[in-house]
Amino acid sequence: MGAWTIRVLRLVLAGLLLGLVAVQAGVLPALARDLEEVPELASARWLVAGLCIAGLVAVEVVLVCVWRLLTLVRRDAVFSVAAFRWVDAVAWASLAAAACAFVLGLVLAPGDVAPPGFVLIVGLAGAGALAVALVVVVLRLLLAKAVALDATATTLRAELDEVI
Repeated sequence: MGAWTIRVLRLVLAGLLLGLVAVQAGVLPALARDLEEVPELASARWLVAGLCIAGLVAVEVVLVCVWRLLTLVRRDAVFSVAAFRWVDAVAWASLAAAACAFVLGLVLAPGDVAPPGFVLIVGLAGAGALAVALVVVVLRLLLAKAVALDATATTLRAELDEVI
């Protein structure tokens, strides 16, 4: 991956991270205030706000982990054991975001608390986050094979250097 591509991707990641922080700081307090006016959600107001915050934090963790993986790519060390920590964190954070979305959908679904279309969108967001987690798990398996192959190639190169 070229240096230019890494810079652009980091710029996009930084913009997304700043946007998510702005949503947490500005939109979620307003959402909590608006939920006070919904009698059906009076008891679940903090649960809804907490699920939204937890879901956004999970997405922020994914963005930070992708940033760290980009650092490994820039250092040409992505096929190393250090990458597994960040890939695992992406998978778990994606799974946490999916769980938050599904639980939020379950909280909003009964009665006339939220329109059915909104609950469907929340459910689709959860399914999307779950799909990301599953794709990352598959990519982790590919990374494991690449790391093993790289180790084998290094060993074979060392043996060939001894023979020559």
